Parts: sequence; C-alpha cells; structure tokens
Amino acid sequence: MPEEITTAPATTPVPAPAPAPAPAANGRTAAQAFGIGCAVLVAVPLLLVLAFVGWIAVVTKDASDFPRVAPEEMVGRAVDRSREAYDVLGFTRTIRPGVEEIGVSTENTVGSDYCYRGGLTDETVDGAYSVSHSWALDHVPAEQAVPGLRRLRDHLEDTGWDITSYRENVSGDYWALYASRSDGDERMSFQWFADRDYFTGGTSTPCAVDPGWRQGDDEPAGDELWPPDFGPSAKKNGS
Repeated sequence: MPEEITTAPATTPVPAPAPAPAPAANGRTAAQAFGIGCAVLVAVPLLLVLAFVGWIAVVTKDASDFPRVAPEEMVGRAVDRSREAYDVLGFTRTIRPGVEEIGVSTENTVGSDYCYRGGLTDETVDGAYSVSHSWALDHVPAEQAVPGLRRLRDHLEDTGWDITSYRENVSGDYWALYASRSDGDERMSFQWFADRDYFTGGTSTPCAVDPGWRQGDDEPAGDELWPPDFGPSAKKNGS
C-alpha cells in the first residue's frame, strides 16, 4: 500500500520581529550617528564661510591702514633707496630727469599708482598711492655690470631684503635681480642687457595716503611729480 503522508494543519504566519537598530561603533545608534553626520555637514560649510569672511576682513584695507605721507616725501624715499643701490653698484654718472628713448637712452623718472583694498574687490583706497622710481644707464660693460650685481645682491641680503629672483644667464646676455621686503610692499629690480650694454634699476615704495587728497581727485597722488638729478650720494662722492 502506498505510504500515507500527513501534513500539519495550516496556520496564519506570524511576522518575525524587526531587528533592533545596530549600535554604532562608539555605542550610538545609526539615527544618532546620522544626526551628528548632518550636523557636521552643516557645520563645515559654516566654518568655511566664517573663515572666508574673516579672511576678507583681514586683507581688505582702507585709508586708516596706511601712513599719511606727502607725495614729495615718498618720491624722496624712492630716490634715496635707488641711490643706495646705485652707490653699491659703483656707478658715478649723474642722470638728469626724464627719458628720451625707453630702453636705449638714460632714464630718471618717477610714477605713481593707486592702492587697492584687496580681497575679492578691485576698489581703490581713497587717497592712497604708491611711488616708483626708474633709472637706466647706457654704455655699461660687463666688467662693471656683473660684479656690481653680485655685490648688490649680497648687500641687499645683508640689509634685510629678500632676494625673490636672481638670474645669471649662462650665455651672459641678460642678468636680473629682484628683491622685496615688508611683506612685499617695498620692491627693487635691476636688469643688465649685454647686447646693448644697458642697465636698468627701479624702486617702489609701500602705499601711503596723500594728506592733500580731496574727493574727486582722479589721478593717483604724485603722478605729476619729477625726480631730482639722480646719481651717487654725496658720501660716495666724498663731499
């Protein structure tokens, strides 16, 4: 006879209990961890925004951040700084103000530029300006230019300047020296071009505010000024 197979009576299935939330590694539940994660995601951008706002506040400037100095005095400072380098280089010629042909003739000129608030703005600071003095000599041979530049590099390092760039061309046709200090607010530059025995130098001053500036003045202060005759210092001349 065939084997009789019996089955248990049908019953309504009972759902299994839901598993308890797995604790996080440090004992927090997943929900707690998720909440903390969301808080971190919100806090990090907020901190970045606050840091960015702080950075803007630090780097943006106004007139109170600069000394009040007349343009004539700042021109004098720039020329004095150039004259110090001129003495170290060993040059003795005197250059009259002006320039006949840039890159060819002698030069002795000053210029000025606006000073900016900084940060993400290109706004100028009312009344603030910086001065630059440029000079150049023709007929400067290698035996005068090369040792002069090396001597000047050492002098600037010894007197607190940072040498930002110094180039001695292997072929000898172009030499350059750049220096700065006061966090880059004051700069000097020098180049010698062997193909035409031409030597150039320049100095720029930190920003200052013109005490005579008035609302509506269009040009940066000092833009209309001329330098004095430029040459070695009286001390260098022995007078």
